[in-house]
Amino acid sequence: MTRALVIGGTGPTGIPLVQDLVDLGYEVTIVHRGLHERTETPSEVVHVHTDPYDGESLRQLFDARTFGNQRFDVVIAMYGRLRRIAELAAGQIGQFVSVGGVPAYLGWMNPWMADPPGLPVPVAEDAPTVAHAEDDEKGYRIVRTEEAVFAHHPRASHFRYPYVYGPHQLVPREWLVVRRILDGRERIVVADDGLTLHHHGYTENLAHALVLALEHPGAAAGKIFNVGDEEVLSIRQVVELIATALGRHLEIVSMPFELALPARPLLAQPLPTHRVLDISRVRNDLGYRDVVPARAAIAATARWLVEHPCARGGQEELVLTDPFDYAAEDRLIEAWSRAIDALPDPAFATVPGYGLAYSGPGGRPRSNEEFDA
Repeated sequence: MTRALVIGGTGPTGIPLVQDLVDLGYEVTIVHRGLHERTETPSEVVHVHTDPYDGESLRQLFDARTFGNQRFDVVIAMYGRLRRIAELAAGQIGQFVSVGGVPAYLGWMNPWMADPPGLPVPVAEDAPTVAHAEDDEKGYRIVRTEEAVFAHHPRASHFRYPYVYGPHQLVPREWLVVRRILDGRERIVVADDGLTLHHHGYTENLAHALVLALEHPGAAAGKIFNVGDEEVLSIRQVVELIATALGRHLEIVSMPFELALPARPLLAQPLPTHRVLDISRVRNDLGYRDVVPARAAIAATARWLVEHPCARGGQEELVLTDPFDYAAEDRLIEAWSRAIDALPDPAFATVPGYGLAYSGPGGRPRSNEEFDA
């Protein structure tokens, strides 16, 4: 039986990953602090409770005597001090799979690193990464960690995660919409019509990508993979999908980015520029396809949040930084409505069009009433 050691295993993607491994016949041991035992974890999984962020605890974990001199065929490092885990696991295991983040890319967290600001769309694995701490301290640390992983495990497979959504996520973007619906709100403010594209990954989809690295070890060896949902939804689409899933209608109030202060938590960045990953490598090399399509995953997440609501003023809302100040939102919306009503008629002599190449709704009419076959 193939033996897998999962560092983590009780987080948003760890839960479906562990279930997938058990279903595939792996003998699974998970390493975590024991603070978040999950009922979803299969009973046959072995638990080791230690602190994956503590260097001495990790040293003891990888001491050969800890597991009775049994060798693990694969280590999947999803949590803890990845550099130290990679160092201590070197020479002791078969396959090494690790999880990091997309802030490794230059400009992901600091869009002003490009001129004009904003990332290229999409961002491939060979895009520039953060080389200097002064450009982005977090991204710099992430890149140095990736380098350490491959220094100790040249045939490792490393996955760059985007924002994760789904059950148990600590930064539940969808709650920003779900709570408003639960609170009886009928309007929500978005920036620039909510057209910003921001790559996310559903828990089950990301877990599936990690499993594919185990199923195709040769194709995965020595590579970094972007991973995320195949469809990148706009903020507006996310809002509309959540409202539909919960049987409600939300009026979307669009404002220019500079005025749309309540939309900041949904944007999760200081500009409305796009953050989209090129996931063609994981698709082509490992055969990745979404287990759950993004639109269905958003709806499932919304329903899960209704059944497991975040605590008002709790940790999740603190991380999201949304005050849910509806009185202030209403004042802003009313002021914006008055400003629009007060705009003078520009009285264009000829109303600007969409270009003669556009033939969709409102575009150039057909030249003949009937189609001549």
